[in-house]
Amino acid sequence: MRDNYLFKLIKYLKNVFQIDKQLEYITDERVTPKYKTNQVILITLLGFLLRLTSFNELNRYIKSGEFDKLFPNNTKLPQVDSIRNTLKKIDLDGLRKINNAIVKKAIRNKVFEDGTIDGQVVVAIDGTQILDSK
Repeated sequence: MRDNYLFKLIKYLKNVFQIDKQLEYITDERVTPKYKTNQVILITLLGFLLRLTSFNELNRYIKSGEFDKLFPNNTKLPQVDSIRNTLKKIDLDGLRKINNAIVKKAIRNKVFEDGTIDGQVVVAIDGTQILDSK
């Protein structure tokens, strides 16, 4: 069941938000990357969407082959150390562009009716700074 849900989610992200094209906006400062930046970001995004609690859990998913069907055959997926190193070097402007595009698309598709999604108020909590959010 989880595979079916994951494939439906990826299909939705590709069809509605063109997430595969959006990921091309993201660049990083690595000189000779072994893995593509969009590949690392997609795996990280999947970890967030599946509510994985740690990089160790994400690493178990990668090693067990959970994400293999989402990439072309014989694609070697990055391990957690490579993901961590890539995330340290990412240019945040690309992420901002993707965020803006997704919000614009959600507004255009009338996801937010009267400031809610299906009658639920949505909030985001910024956990990047201790006791401070801007």
